[in-house]
Amino acid sequence: MKRLAVIPARGGSKGIPRKNLAPLGGRPLLVWTIAAALESGCLDRVTVSTDDAEIAAVAQDAGAEVPFLRPSELAHDDTPSLAVVTHMVATLASQGWEADTITLLQPTSPFRTGADICSCHELRLQTEASAAVSVVECETHPAWAFVQDEARRLHPFLSGKMPTRRQDLQPAYRPNGAIFMITRTRLDGGGTFYGPDTLAYVMPPEQSIDIDTPWDLHLARLLAANTLLADDSPLRDSSIRF
Repeated sequence: MKRLAVIPARGGSKGIPRKNLAPLGGRPLLVWTIAAALESGCLDRVTVSTDDAEIAAVAQDAGAEVPFLRPSELAHDDTPSLAVVTHMVATLASQGWEADTITLLQPTSPFRTGADICSCHELRLQTEASAAVSVVECETHPAWAFVQDEARRLHPFLSGKMPTRRQDLQPAYRPNGAIFMITRTRLDGGGTFYGPDTLAYVMPPEQSIDIDTPWDLHLARLLAANTLLADDSPLRDSSIRF
């Protein structure tokens, strides 16, 4: 089985200019994900898909492959991640290397570790599921969410009686953006990461920051400064230190 990692890292970003190269804990944001992928030991190739020459150079210096510069038509704000994955898989296949399992690792999730990647991979293999996605328990349960109408009146987001105790609620989870795995068969069949047999790999909140805004980056920097000093932190693996 050939296992491919795809790390999407385009040059343009609106919320945080040059986000993938933003410094975090003494090195570019992108490098955290490359380091975790290489440290996992369960991936045959770690590739970065980018349209940016500077990002490509940083990725290669960190040990990742950059087989090509991504075409501009696949580097827009609204380009789906699955399209980037499919492009990488097809390009490598045209060069004679066929991936069996693909893992999408977004560089905006710097605190997922190599152990997380391996554990998610093993979880999928145990049941031969065609996909697995990392999740975190919802900070606020959707049963307590509201929408507002034109008059700004609140209405429950979900129908039915609103529960009053957390103990009465089944835990709810949301994707945290860190790990997405899919088999080549499902990808070629037009499938997505989400389907009837998609497995959930649960991660803790402190490893589930997904950097999208300057505030997210600020929180990540605070967390990096503190967790890297803790002896029991999963981020203290030798390949993750700098």
